[in-house]
Amino acid sequence: MESVQKKGYVIHNFEAADSAPALKQETKQPTPFVQDEEALERRNKRLISIGRLAVALLTVLLWEGLTRIGWMDAYYWSSPSRILSTTWTQITEGTLLEDIAYTSGSTILGFVGGTVLGSLLGLSFWWSRKFAGIFEPFLILLNAMPKLALAPVLVILLGIGFFSKVALAFTMTVIVAALSAHSGVQSVDKDMEKLMYSLGAKRRQVFTKVVIPWAMPWMISSLRINIALSLAGAIVGEFIASSHGIGRMVIYAGTILDINLVWVGVVVLSVLSMVMYMGVVLLEKWLSKGYGVKKV
Repeated sequence: MESVQKKGYVIHNFEAADSAPALKQETKQPTPFVQDEEALERRNKRLISIGRLAVALLTVLLWEGLTRIGWMDAYYWSSPSRILSTTWTQITEGTLLEDIAYTSGSTILGFVGGTVLGSLLGLSFWWSRKFAGIFEPFLILLNAMPKLALAPVLVILLGIGFFSKVALAFTMTVIVAALSAHSGVQSVDKDMEKLMYSLGAKRRQVFTKVVIPWAMPWMISSLRINIALSLAGAIVGEFIASSHGIGRMVIYAGTILDINLVWVGVVVLSVLSMVMYMGVVLLEKWLSKGYGVKKV
């Protein structure tokens, strides 16, 4: 009897010990996987930046190598080393910095003036449907007109100085800004306007609290286009007649067949356009944050 009890006791302990790990395995829950979206976004941006830098370096190295081994004609295509050497010579002995300031100034003034006045003109169409109906066809006509063809007229009218370049940059941007603002005005929710009026809002309050924020995405979307158009207008004005500027330097280098100097102008203009574009992107972010625009 005693041995049977002992044997049963041993068997009972063995079963309990064997079932304990099984119970632990059944109650063990898998650890949930939480993906850090911000970390993933930072990683993607870092990879994109590295990829851009790699493409730029590869392009420069290929350009330099192909010109050195003679697969590309160095007279027509120059080379990064020659361009860098010529750039340094123009900075230390020439007027490259002056030319950059001249072109940048005319571009920025034309961009700011054209964007601001064009946006105000487009917003003013909200105040009167008759006013908008009269002037809208003329804006479309001016937008279709090749405005660069007006460059000789503006140079003759205003002279070869600084303000003729500003005027041409202004002409390139004002119509685009006006049409963008007008498109935003046309998209304003009429029910929102009626609600504001029913709550006792005045016309000026509706304009500042509803119309301008509603049209802001359209106006912001025109900034990147306008900065490129403004730079193109300033350069074309310098091509025609100017005493300063990157465009004048490129034309002068072409007349004396200095290909290296031509490429210096091309590279400087490319860098200048990138810097201005980045400045406009920062301006877009600031305006979007200030007016609550989520996506431009």
